[in-house]
Amino acid sequence: MATNGSQQAFGVDDVLQAMLTMRGGDAEKKKRAHEYLESFQKSTTAWSTTITILQSNAEADAKLFAATTLRGKITYDLSTQVPAAEVSAVRTQLLGLLKRYAPGPKPVRVQLCVCLAILAIQMQEWKDVLPVVVSSLGDENHACILDFLRVLPEEVTEGRKITLTDEELTQRTTELLEHNAPQVVQLLINYAHSSEAAATNSQLFECITSWLREVPVNEIVKSPLLNIVFNALESDSSFQAAAECISTLVRETREIDDNVETIQILLPRIIALRPKIQKTVEEEDVESYKSLTKLFSEAGSAWAVAIARESGPFRPLVDAVLECTARDKDRDVIEFTFDFWYDLKQYLVLEKYIESRVQLVDVYAKLVDILLKHLEYPESETNNERDLFEGDREAEEKFREFRHLMGDTLKDCCEIMGVAECLTKVLNAIQVWMQKYAGLASGTSVPHWQQLEAPLFSMRAMGRMVTSQEDTVLPQLMPLLVQMPAHEKLRFATIMVLGRYTEWTAAHPEFLSPQFTYIVSSFDTDSKEIVRAAAMAIKYFCTDCRNLLSEQVVQLQQFYDQILDKLPHISQEEITEGVATVVSVQPKEEIYKLLKLFCDPLIQRLMAKANNATDNDGKLLVADHLQLITFFAQGVVILPPVERGQEDPAVKYWQEVFPILSKVLVSFLDFPPICERVCRCWRFMVISHRGAMAPVLPDMANQLASGFATSKQGCFLWVTGAILREFSDDREHVGEDMTDNIYVFFEAQATNVLRFLSELSPQDLPDVTEDFFRLVVDGLLYYPQKFIPSAIFAPVFEAALSVLVLEQREPLSATLHYLRDVLGWGTAYAPSSYDHLSASVAEQLRSIVKQLLASQGETLVKRLLAGMMITFPKDCFADASGALLTLFEIFPVETTTWLDRTLRLLPDRTVTPTEIDRLMMKVKEKLNTNDTGDVRQIRSILQDFTNTYRRRYVAPRDGLGALEGSRFRFDG
Repeated sequence: MATNGSQQAFGVDDVLQAMLTMRGGDAEKKKRAHEYLESFQKSTTAWSTTITILQSNAEADAKLFAATTLRGKITYDLSTQVPAAEVSAVRTQLLGLLKRYAPGPKPVRVQLCVCLAILAIQMQEWKDVLPVVVSSLGDENHACILDFLRVLPEEVTEGRKITLTDEELTQRTTELLEHNAPQVVQLLINYAHSSEAAATNSQLFECITSWLREVPVNEIVKSPLLNIVFNALESDSSFQAAAECISTLVRETREIDDNVETIQILLPRIIALRPKIQKTVEEEDVESYKSLTKLFSEAGSAWAVAIARESGPFRPLVDAVLECTARDKDRDVIEFTFDFWYDLKQYLVLEKYIESRVQLVDVYAKLVDILLKHLEYPESETNNERDLFEGDREAEEKFREFRHLMGDTLKDCCEIMGVAECLTKVLNAIQVWMQKYAGLASGTSVPHWQQLEAPLFSMRAMGRMVTSQEDTVLPQLMPLLVQMPAHEKLRFATIMVLGRYTEWTAAHPEFLSPQFTYIVSSFDTDSKEIVRAAAMAIKYFCTDCRNLLSEQVVQLQQFYDQILDKLPHISQEEITEGVATVVSVQPKEEIYKLLKLFCDPLIQRLMAKANNATDNDGKLLVADHLQLITFFAQGVVILPPVERGQEDPAVKYWQEVFPILSKVLVSFLDFPPICERVCRCWRFMVISHRGAMAPVLPDMANQLASGFATSKQGCFLWVTGAILREFSDDREHVGEDMTDNIYVFFEAQATNVLRFLSELSPQDLPDVTEDFFRLVVDGLLYYPQKFIPSAIFAPVFEAALSVLVLEQREPLSATLHYLRDVLGWGTAYAPSSYDHLSASVAEQLRSIVKQLLASQGETLVKRLLAGMMITFPKDCFADASGALLTLFEIFPVETTTWLDRTLRLLPDRTVTPTEIDRLMMKVKEKLNTNDTGDVRQIRSILQDFTNTYRRRYVAPRDGLGALEGSRFRFDG
């Protein structure tokens, strides 16, 4: 890694020129400029250069970049690049710059306020922060003072970014926030009373909002600020900021019993705002309407338990939220109410709040009516029903999203009102439409179909809440559904409803035939959307009504064979999954014959497609078709398994088909999608049929071994892992000879991979690396007594160390999981899943692992720390720190030494010896306690340190210096 503050020149003109380049269109030049500016931000020169730019007449974006860079320098580099004696000079310069930018531009001013706040946190000797800032800026710079007051609490709560100890940060939080809170409140009161403009300044309310985390809410409510905030709702300029401030006040009262008096003061004032709903709607003031709806909804959510306890006093608040929902013709604000209806429902369904539930059931009933109206598609003004949103795709997508959210709220209504009552509203809506418009509908026109489609959609949304025992409303509704007029959206909605209620239909078989006929007939339409919906519905019918369809299984195959080639691939998969489910429940003696009936045509199609696959598109068709065969291999399983020695009829069929699948595989070893699909099919065969697959295993193992040796594709390792799992030592149906053979097969596969990894770097084929370490995780889990003492155990561990230089999440995650599993064997307690091993064997395995860790532990610490500080994606931090923690548990003294040595290898000026000493002192303090919880805190200590280091300095292009990983070599 290049030393921080390398010899690269960072003059003001060069930096400004790089920024200018970033605006251009030349991608290569922009990349070089970006790298240059990144290096500049980490350099020591950046301190003086940024201040020079801020004091110059540079353009506004250059000044903002300089201010942002200065913020990063103060956050991450103050302790390492600025001598302690010069920190006060930085403060003086910042105060001067703040005064200069007090009039604006605001983005620069805010960044400088953040700079000063971060500096104040770190300057522990600076005790009079607030008086100094206020006096330095002067009475005329209110905007700047308000900005500083607003950002100070925010930056203090983000203090984990700053290199202070927990104790120092806690002390600084007390000094900056708790001790200053009364003065801040008085300062804000004085400012608000200073002028009419001040009392409606949105900055004032943003500042109050920020400090509400630190000032007890009752102090604000009992102060003159409460009147000021509510009065600000009369001004358009301050309405939104004031409403957000009140919402924050309300959120701070969520602990109902601790804030009774405060709620009693706030509730009537919030209820008194209800007339503003109509006013904002009539004036089409959408932003104020949103703010008002958020305010009512926030209050309702915060006080939901109070509403449930005694709904009477809060009923006007609930009605206000309902009014916001009802008046929202354009669906601008309804999304802000969903959480409230859910939160309130969560309490009302409890038995102890049954009285309030009864009192509020009418609100939820009205809510259903409102939602049914909101669910309607818009009427077309041009009679073009294919473009109901007049080309506005964003509005269409928003509408579709809202419908599903509204569907969730309908479920909440079902829980309050009861399913029958909600379904009755759907039935009534359909019957009203039938009475009004059914006679006017024709094959080409369905008047006001939106009013019919909305209740259909709502019925689909409620489906999860309806039990198969419902026998009041659904028997009236179901006959109406299959009589829907011929309209694309109505047919689509009906199919989706029928597919959603298949569990109910399974319990009411008298309704199956007309529904299934309706679905099957839908495949004759020209609408791709309807065909896809019908295929999905067939899957659900076959899954839930599989026993009812058994008598029609032959006719089902004829329909399946006729329709399959007409469907898009995703629909082919869905309908295949469904019919495979029907086959799976047929009598055992029928399975072989039915598999031949359903799958022989699929195999014939497969061979034809394979013979015609001369280009990538043709090969992809083969890969897709293999997925259909997999559904039968995975789903049609003999349960309970046949007795030992008997032939499994499903496996008998797959044994016959296996040579064909093998031939397809061998023919397309150079085309990964086909290899992956064949391996996926075999993997599911092993997982689903388990011990019954024993007759196929020898041929399958040969194909897997030769397939990987030829293609070097990770999919062959997937199946190897499945075989390991299903035929491990502790399986009752597996003999010792078979487990020995399977382990030999695993070791041969692993040896091939190690040779392969020795020839190429992990970066060349990260997918194979990932698959390999998932495989050896299985090897360690199911065959520890064979794998750990083996000759390949140490090379696999060394290969894992070499993989830790990667930056991709998936292979890293698999490798870290393997390392953590290995480390688990070195702890005092072997993993509990190995109880079948004797104590002496477990101890022998533990000894081997500890011996390996003793020799490779320092390298492991280097690789893990380098990854956490430099190369690992964030998702891998938990596993990496967890591995380090386990290593501390196994070898506390040695790991402490390894950690110290590794930290001393970091490049000069990227971390100070003082910081390393402080970190090591914290680690040793935790280790010296007998408290397991304290030892586990080492994990968070290391995460905090590496996070800070990563933010400060590291970019992957810099290299790792002495922490650079070495290439893996395997001579086996």
